[in-house]
Amino acid sequence: MSARFVINSLDFVNGSGRHCDTIPILELVRLHDWLFDDQGSLIYELSGYVDKNDKPHLLLKINGTMNLSCQRCLDKLTHTFDLQTILLLVNSEEELNLIDEDDSVDAILSTSELDVIGLIEEEIILSLSISSRHPEGTCNSNLPRTNKTSFSEQSKSAHPFAVLANFKKTN
Repeated sequence: MSARFVINSLDFVNGSGRHCDTIPILELVRLHDWLFDDQGSLIYELSGYVDKNDKPHLLLKINGTMNLSCQRCLDKLTHTFDLQTILLLVNSEEELNLIDEDDSVDAILSTSELDVIGLIEEEIILSLSISSRHPEGTCNSNLPRTNKTSFSEQSKSAHPFAVLANFKKTN
């Protein structure tokens, strides 16, 4: 595992810092529950700036692909990221609570040791859907093989367990 990239967020912004790098998916440990495999990498760019109102901001861009697990068929689902997030840096919890009421602004607490990889993981997790799935009708790897006789036809038989017995014989 490579060394974590840690910044002093306000110093980074005040110095108009800019950092680009590639992260192997393997190192994004908090994402492992969503992943089908840990192949590939993501490219990120972090830059700091002060806006016209003298407010410090971080601009985070994340690009790449990763293989998620489809929650329907449990097969590989390739997901492409093209994220861009602007984060306002605030100095106190009170200021953060006030800004959290406004859904149009994303803010984080400024800190002397901001773990950039942790921030990237957080932004990726927030961008994922609750249940990642292939489009409707394209998951078929785990569907049972159908018989020549449909289940509705089998259910019309005299014995209620005949359908199960027939299913057991064919599968």
